[in-house]
Amino acid sequence: MLSSLALPAGASAKVTEIGALAEGTAAGCPTECQALTRLTAYQAKVGPDRELYQAPADGMLVAWTIALGKPTAKDTSVFEQRYGKVPQAAVVVLDSAAKLSRTVVAKAPLQKLTDYLGTTVQFPLVRSLPIKKGQYVALTVPTWAPAMQINLGADTSWRSSRASTGSDCLNTETQYGLLGKRTSAFFRCLYKGVRLTYSATFISNPMPTK
Repeated sequence: MLSSLALPAGASAKVTEIGALAEGTAAGCPTECQALTRLTAYQAKVGPDRELYQAPADGMLVAWTIALGKPTAKDTSVFEQRYGKVPQAAVVVLDSAAKLSRTVVAKAPLQKLTDYLGTTVQFPLVRSLPIKKGQYVALTVPTWAPAMQINLGADTSWRSSRASTGSDCLNTETQYGLLGKRTSAFFRCLYKGVRLTYSATFISNPMPTK
C-alpha cells in the first residue's frame, strides 16, 4: 500500500481512487476465464457512471491496482501459446482529440503479472503520471491479463483500441495495444456486460489554503 505523501506547506490536495473497485470485485478466472489481450482498454460505463475512469481534476497518478483472476493450467497454456508467455499490463493516460479518438499522453512501466495471478496487487509509481481533468485512465496489455469481471448488466461497458471494421472488434490475434510508436487510436469497439478490474490512485494538484 502507499505510504503517506508529503504535500507543500500551506496547500491541500485530495487523494481518490479513479475506478475504485468495490469489495468483492473479482475477475472471472478460473470459473469463467476471459482475459484482455493485445490492446489498450478503458471502462466506458459502470451503471449510470460514465466518468468513473476520468480524472476529476488536474493532478497525478501515484499508483495503480489490478485484481487478477487465477486461470487454470489449461487456460494458462492457451493464453501463453496464443498471446505470450508472460502476462503484462501498464496503466496509461489518454487524452481525447476528437470523439472516441484517444492519444497516450503518459504511461507507466509495464509490469509482469505472473506472480500475482489470483490476487489484487498495487503498483506504486516511482515517477507519478500527470493527468488533467477529463483525461482517461486506461490499461495497456501487450500480451494477456485476466482482469475482467463478466456476466454483468448491459449498463456496464468498456472500450478497446481494436479496429472497428467488420469483425475486428473480436480480433484477439492482432496487436492493437498502444505501444512504442503507436500512441493513438479510435476506441469505437464497445463491449457490454464486463467490468475491467483495475483502478488508479489519484492526487489532485495542491490548492493554496486561505
